[in-house]
Amino acid sequence: MSLSIGIVGLPNVGKSTLFQAITKKEVDRANYPFCTIDPNVGVVAVPDPRIDKLAELTSSAKKIYTTVEFVDIAGLVKGASQGEGLGNKFLANIREVDAIVYVLRSFNKEDVINTRSKIDVLEDKEILDMEMILKDLETVEKRAESLEKELKTKAKDKNLEKEMSAIARAQELLQKGEYLSESQWSDEERKILNSYQLLTMKKRLFLLNGSKGEVSIEVEDILKKNNWPFLIADVLTEFETADFNAEQRTDFGLSAETQLDILIRECYKLLDLITFFTTGPDETRGWTLKKGSKAPQAGGVIHSDFETRFIKAQVINWKDLLDCNGFSKAREKGLLRTEGKEYIVQDGDVIEIKSDA
Repeated sequence: MSLSIGIVGLPNVGKSTLFQAITKKEVDRANYPFCTIDPNVGVVAVPDPRIDKLAELTSSAKKIYTTVEFVDIAGLVKGASQGEGLGNKFLANIREVDAIVYVLRSFNKEDVINTRSKIDVLEDKEILDMEMILKDLETVEKRAESLEKELKTKAKDKNLEKEMSAIARAQELLQKGEYLSESQWSDEERKILNSYQLLTMKKRLFLLNGSKGEVSIEVEDILKKNNWPFLIADVLTEFETADFNAEQRTDFGLSAETQLDILIRECYKLLDLITFFTTGPDETRGWTLKKGSKAPQAGGVIHSDFETRFIKAQVINWKDLLDCNGFSKAREKGLLRTEGKEYIVQDGDVIEIKSDA
């Protein structure tokens, strides 16, 4: 399971610079599965010190980190929903990602042309939202029309009725200019709407491109009041320091952790994802899993047979394993637990799946 994040924004907001910072990120190819698949797609390993420590403990031959795929989506202009600019390409690419990062211009550099008449983070956000709302409205209106015809010939079809109910509610919200992921949906409704890959069902994070001093308190307050997740980052500085280590960053007055790493972590949080680990002499590996998943589902992430033929799991928190200096002492202390099918996997669990596969 790899996380896919779409980078979107208006022209000249720093979107491409962010993507360059991501793909410039210096990595040891023996330890990090890093590649650029396409000019506008980059896969980056998620640095995780827990993997490094576990690999050292179990003398692993290799380390495999979880990965995040970033998609640099064609720039959006007003009217994209009607095909303006590269609108159709932009909107089609968004359908394929798990989450969206809006890059919003906060910096005020006169040498970087602003295609808008002013710096207005919230207004730019509304333009991006509205283009996706309009495109989704077009999708649900077409589906509503065809559903009405189907229901005339298949009266009292429960599945069609449920679909029509979800589509009608989505249509009503979109007509009001509301972003669908911010409304409450039942699991069944969510499944129906996600089958159409609706753009506004994607969760989004707002990256305000500029220094802390270039973002007003008023803007921050509005974002917080609406529970809109956001991050303030000077993307150009991150690009220029992409290959700095933690010590070098600190020497330059920057935080030890890169804003890119913080961005990845926030996207994990946004999508309710956790990381669990497997470790041994061959390899230490991080695995991505949906928060709230049970042990057999974790097994399925490793190998499909481990889910269908699951028997039990040996589980210990990564820190407890380190403190015990290995599995033997952890077992002696009773910290290595045997868990069954109902166990809910926790972030940081080290797991060994037992199956009859």
